[in-house]
Amino acid sequence: MNENDKILKIDRAVFSPKNPLIIAELGTGHNGDIIKAKEMIDAASWTGAECVKFQLVYADEILHPNTGFVNLPGGKIRLYDRFKALEMPPEFYTEIKEYVDSKGLLFLCTPFGHKSASIIKKLNPKIVKIASPELNYTSLLENIANWGLPVLLSTGVSRLSDIEQAVSILKKTPHSPLCLLHCVTSYPAPETDYNLRVLPNLARTFGVSVGVSDHSADPELVPALAVAMGASVIEKHFCLSKSDPGLDDPIALPPEDFAKMVQAVRRAAKDSPEDTITRFCSEKGSSFVEQILGSGIKELAPSEKENYTRTNRSIHALRDIQAGEIIKQGDYAVLRTEKNLRPGLEPSWEKTLEGRTARQFIPDGEGIRLEDV
Repeated sequence: MNENDKILKIDRAVFSPKNPLIIAELGTGHNGDIIKAKEMIDAASWTGAECVKFQLVYADEILHPNTGFVNLPGGKIRLYDRFKALEMPPEFYTEIKEYVDSKGLLFLCTPFGHKSASIIKKLNPKIVKIASPELNYTSLLENIANWGLPVLLSTGVSRLSDIEQAVSILKKTPHSPLCLLHCVTSYPAPETDYNLRVLPNLARTFGVSVGVSDHSADPELVPALAVAMGASVIEKHFCLSKSDPGLDDPIALPPEDFAKMVQAVRRAAKDSPEDTITRFCSEKGSSFVEQILGSGIKELAPSEKENYTRTNRSIHALRDIQAGEIIKQGDYAVLRTEKNLRPGLEPSWEKTLEGRTARQFIPDGEGIRLEDV
């Protein structure tokens, strides 16, 4: 792999392990408050982040109302209801985009389905991000591939074959740079699960730039060592305070810690990979650092194995479907299985399911399996 394979071009900017793009993932931490969103943007800018990322949420695009509950500081609440409360009108994101642009930062936003994707596209972004659970959402990938924009694709809770399928779709459009963001879908993720030696292997296998979307607690270890392993992009959750009520705030970095991460990444970009690894071995212990670097073989991390097929997308019923009924468009959707529903068919079945006959009763919300049709 030559140095050009590691370069990610966004508009006229070039990012590489010598100049990594640092993304502050603000997500939905604003909780629908435009003033707080702007405060978060200001704080992220202060830390040295060059890009701020948001999530454009419509609950019906993500999960079924029966998917389960999540524990929050205010008590137990349906995960669907939590996402429903985060739905904002398109004008909210237009104002955010304008403010981000005014700060000289790169605007990034994650879609979770075709409706949110259409709104993001109208904002004229320079880059788009696909989250790990949507890596197997075939029709969404096909949609975004046609935008002709650089794409960041998170690869958490995925196997090499899953990544191969997604890359084959996204690389169909010529001259649209793709960057794979190695990720562990666990909150927080143990640093020792990161297996950072997989980065050069992914770059070599798929001929793309690579980076890390980091859910670990330490502000420096995984980001800096990822740069030593060839990361051109570093993304980490950002908050104003870990005690804030956002879904991701407990595992996010407040401004002081995020600034510490930025400094560690910039230092690693200047130092040689060997010097960075040696320094952390001296500070943290060689055995611990070796565990973080891992084997380089792409496989599900121990902390995310139980999420496989549940965090990922599959086809779920949107109503009770009786045995013998013809399945129609609108009777099903591609959703995350999450907490207590059963997974269904892969999203690639989305276009061929319509018109098939239900062999047996399919309860509302449950995954539609091959034996069901």
